[in-house]
Amino acid sequence: MFTQEWIRKFQQSPTPFYFCDIDLLQQTLSVAKKSADAYGYHIHYALKANFDERLLKIIHSHGFGADCVSGAEVKKAAETGFSAADIFFAGVGKTDAEITIALERGIGCFNCESAEEIEIIDGLAGKMGNIAPIALRLNPDIDAKTHRYITTGKEENKFGISISQLESVISKIQQLSHVRLIGLHFHIGSQITDMNVFKQLCLRVNAIQQQLAKKNVRVEHINLGGGLGVNYENPDAQLIPDFQQYFGIVRQHLQPFPEQTVHFELGRALVGQCCSLISRVVFVKQGLTRKFVILDAGMTELIRPSLYQASHKIENLSSDLPETAYDVVGPICESADTFGKGVLLPETRRGDLVAIRTSGAYARVMASHYNLREIAPVIYSDAL
Repeated sequence: MFTQEWIRKFQQSPTPFYFCDIDLLQQTLSVAKKSADAYGYHIHYALKANFDERLLKIIHSHGFGADCVSGAEVKKAAETGFSAADIFFAGVGKTDAEITIALERGIGCFNCESAEEIEIIDGLAGKMGNIAPIALRLNPDIDAKTHRYITTGKEENKFGISISQLESVISKIQQLSHVRLIGLHFHIGSQITDMNVFKQLCLRVNAIQQQLAKKNVRVEHINLGGGLGVNYENPDAQLIPDFQQYFGIVRQHLQPFPEQTVHFELGRALVGQCCSLISRVVFVKQGLTRKFVILDAGMTELIRPSLYQASHKIENLSSDLPETAYDVVGPICESADTFGKGVLLPETRRGDLVAIRTSGAYARVMASHYNLREIAPVIYSDAL
């Protein structure tokens, strides 16, 4: 993935930094848009994956909407050009201030996760003389077959509304004057690579829609959320996810009613492979039975391995010597600050450049100042 010219310029730059391949981002967005457009589907980019302003403007230029989970993300989406009608606002704990921000901007939809939230939105909208468009986020009780921290669609979960509560919630909505039910929203988890999971989701949505139709309840749109995974282990084998297969599964199994639109909230799949975390080797330490490569990047720059036990491909960009097994770790004063154990790398030395791949999603957005570290900058391929 990395050209010799890029590596030469990396050597002249202070580390750590996030490197973003703009050409790969553009290609990924184009493929995703073309694959969705083939079926008339709508994509909203999930800002939580990466809210870098340069990337947001590029994503907006491809015609995507925005999926937001905080008032600040709603504001950021509006400031970077996303139209209000294409901004959807999800999140289990929207504050009054955040709801007000979204109401003032006239966003396209609130994805609601509890009966109490709907009542609060109704009250705030009433004070402003507005009618808020809402969708119900439902838990379809489907196992996403992913890490337990990023599974969100099981029956008993802090996210969403249980199917068993659906009838009572709809009855409540019918008693309110300042909300309008326009959609059903589902998001069952993240980093899903088993396509059968999405098939099961579609079949469950079909059943729920039929159940509601018997009660004369139909909505304008179905939102299937996101969750499409990327290849962390071997990114070069699949730099662009198989959007055609993903949307094709939905096309084959989802049965929307006439005039219903179908929406998705993709984040990681659009930006995950486009960025890498570039770091330098500070020390190579010989332990009793292991060798440690100690980097100047740590869990403050990429927390996924510490938080989720996630695995990222790690590459030495400076060496072509025979391989040796290393534990690759960061400088943070935590034993969890480890990127990988027993990682095979070319013989590595102090000062070598190391790339931690697939860092475009949930890397810089989750960065911290722990140990009083500065937030690492972003370097774009077309600005080198």
